[in-house]
Amino acid sequence: MDSFWKKKLEGFNTERKNEEYERWVASTLAPWNRQTGYRERKYQNSSEITIKEVYTKEDVQDLEKKLGMPGEYPFTRGIYPNMYRGKLWTMRMFSGFGTPEDTNRRLHYLIENGETGLSIAFDMPTLYGYDADNPRSEGEIGKCGVNVSTLRDMETIFKGIDLSKVSTSMTINAPAAILTAMYLAIAKKQGVPFDKVSGTVQADILKEYIAQKEWMYPPEAHIRIIRDMMVYCTKNVPKWNYISISGYHIREAGSSAVQELAFTLADGFYYVDLGIKAGLNVDDFAPRLSFFFNSSINFFEEIAKMRAARRIWATVMKEKYGAKNPRSMMLRFHTQTSGYTLTWQQPLNNIIRTTIEAMAAVLGGTQSLHTNSYDEAWALPSDGAVKVALRTQQIIAEESGIPDVIDPLGGSYYVEWLTDKMEEEAYRYFDRIESMGGILEAIKKGYIQKEIADTSYKRQKRLESGDEIMVGVNKYVEEGEEPINYLKIDKKAEEAQIARLREIKRTRDEAKVKKALEDLRRAMLDDNENLMPYYIRAVESYATVQEISDVGREIFGSWKEPVIV
Repeated sequence: MDSFWKKKLEGFNTERKNEEYERWVASTLAPWNRQTGYRERKYQNSSEITIKEVYTKEDVQDLEKKLGMPGEYPFTRGIYPNMYRGKLWTMRMFSGFGTPEDTNRRLHYLIENGETGLSIAFDMPTLYGYDADNPRSEGEIGKCGVNVSTLRDMETIFKGIDLSKVSTSMTINAPAAILTAMYLAIAKKQGVPFDKVSGTVQADILKEYIAQKEWMYPPEAHIRIIRDMMVYCTKNVPKWNYISISGYHIREAGSSAVQELAFTLADGFYYVDLGIKAGLNVDDFAPRLSFFFNSSINFFEEIAKMRAARRIWATVMKEKYGAKNPRSMMLRFHTQTSGYTLTWQQPLNNIIRTTIEAMAAVLGGTQSLHTNSYDEAWALPSDGAVKVALRTQQIIAEESGIPDVIDPLGGSYYVEWLTDKMEEEAYRYFDRIESMGGILEAIKKGYIQKEIADTSYKRQKRLESGDEIMVGVNKYVEEGEEPINYLKIDKKAEEAQIARLREIKRTRDEAKVKKALEDLRRAMLDDNENLMPYYIRAVESYATVQEISDVGREIFGSWKEPVIV
């Protein structure tokens, strides 16, 4: 019997005969090219989709049916009826560096300058579940995000910030349950009921095995922890998005736009299956799943990708999973402009790149947006650079007129054809992945990783040959460029964090810590036990991130990815 994906693929026929286009090529374009001496070359986007010179209505099938109206199934034109007329996207600038005090100051600075949502980045030791005083952490404290070893660090990060009045996104995966527990512990201390706590934790561990490579345990162990987060938060923290299914890092690892679209949604469908297997009704938990996409430099490809993502998610949730609640079918997503398009050469060019990418995200219908700073190819952003990045969003919102009309590119023959094509190619990947036993098996076999590596290699070859241009890198190059002033993390940040950690260990109730960790260890041995209450009690006792993570390392062991070369 044909699979769901094969049946969906039968509905595509993007290679239709276009008589008007063929007439125009023969009678108008070809003579013009001969007259002007133009030599045709092959135009392709990042997904290796060949692009024609022009598109007509003959290239687009069932336009009105696939489009729909804003706020209505299949949500191609946006998930809300009035989109940005009703409420602008959340300007959620990625923050976090150095010590918790440094990050607290940056958060207050951004709030004062008009940011409407908080977003926290963590350093490498925290992402891997190690404390500041671990030898592996040396030289990495506060370098790519803020360092967190205990609840005291999180309390400092959010000092003076009322959790009932902000929405916070945390980019953390392997220790996501621990950091979520810390956030909830702070809410309890502030007297904020859990049903008033809103925000997102990334927690997309499948993406880690695919692209970012920051895991602690084998896949099955992390997936069990995610299941427990889903169940606990569905019942107790209704405004908390417990998974932000992330294509961003898949794209940063070198994937094409189609691969980002397909692999991200495949991850999302896996988490839907996980929730259903845990006994949850799809309409009780699916509305809390959110997504995180990259917006790269190929303007129309990115817009088409986001529109296709909404349509695929809505269609599959309705037809495959039987969702009845429209919110289960609404693909809500955060967008970040591309990091891999930023260059250390001629860094002010990055302001233009980021502006183009931010416009694509808005035209694609994002719910929140982070704009990268021009100096991020050098280091974490400085205050001045991050203000320019925030002002970029504000100018698009307040001056450009782009938010005034919902889906202003809807009905464009090219955009609609490309949206269809991206959708079709994503379904081809879904079919392939299912034939391998599902996304988890495809990851374990290295298939997904190899697809991305091959795409990244081909792009690098195009850059080296000059077939693909990066301004200031392989064309319009300037010799003798001087380094710019950029943010440097002082060694004192590491010393301060280690000192704070030692003080916590000296003053905490060790018996309470020991009991909390032992209770967690017993719970980990029982697959029927939900781990979230144990994580919360452990962080409230001021057990450290590593102490909690090490219990899992003892129980679950580690994991090594397959060789793909």
